Amino acid sequence: MTMPERAILVGVDGSSSSVRAARWAAAEAARRKLPLHIVAVFTWPVTGYPEALVASHQLHEALRTNAHDWVRQARDAVLDDAPAITDEVVPGYAPTVLLARAKRASMVVVGSRGLGGFSGLLLGSTAVALAAHAACPVAVVRGEGEFDSGPVVVGVDGSPLSERAIAFAFEEASARGAELRAVLAWSDWPIEVMLEKGYGSLYLDTYVDEAEELLAQRLAGWSEKYPDVVVTREVARSGAARLLLKQAQDAQLVVVGSRGRGGFAGLTMGSTSQALIHHAPCPVVVLRGQDTD
Repeated sequence: MTMPERAILVGVDGSSSSVRAARWAAAEAARRKLPLHIVAVFTWPVTGYPEALVASHQLHEALRTNAHDWVRQARDAVLDDAPAITDEVVPGYAPTVLLARAKRASMVVVGSRGLGGFSGLLLGSTAVALAAHAACPVAVVRGEGEFDSGPVVVGVDGSPLSERAIAFAFEEASARGAELRAVLAWSDWPIEVMLEKGYGSLYLDTYVDEAEELLAQRLAGWSEKYPDVVVTREVARSGAARLLLKQAQDAQLVVVGSRGRGGFAGLTMGSTSQALIHHAPCPVVVLRGQDTD
């Protein structure tokens, strides 16, 4: 079935992790009053031996049947939660299939551990490909809880992409009735920033003051737009991943941009985003730039 425009897209593979991802995606679809689209991807068997063609066909049909079972399992789990549900079973490579559909989605959601078409998710294939290249926000659903309480945590660094993360985080916090916790790590700001500000900025008090001012400036307009959202700020001399993982311990969601500067530089290449995708105790949403490479 064709995916509706702006749907919440969730990839499933029959694992308990993907069922949790489907439930999370259904709740997100209900909050945003959007349809939920469930996709199961299976890989065609490949063989170079003619005598194996029959077996390959049988395997292909078995994989397709399994994929339909994954979709049915996910639908059963979320039937009463999402406003509208569509689904499809697709042969192919999971990252390629999801990236293509992400161009028309509001968000793409995957679990943190997988089977079948999504096996090895945390080893870099699906989750990292989506976080690096998807045209919409990517949610990796980690943890075992319901995640319906606690703050929404957002990583801030002053970059344009960080602004997208802030906007998304405020929207989520407002929809969830949650506190927003905005955090900025400055100990790994790049050397060019230090040089721009002069050697005097190496004094800790100056750095802290500038970081707190930057955070306040980035949040000011959004607090006016979302007066219902209670905002707390955290500025720390810490690595970005370490700080976000610490702040995520009691959170229901962590939001970051996929590339930035300062405390969140190099996110796409694996430092902060990889740490969050692998170790965060709650769901993580990664946003990237507007281009769709």
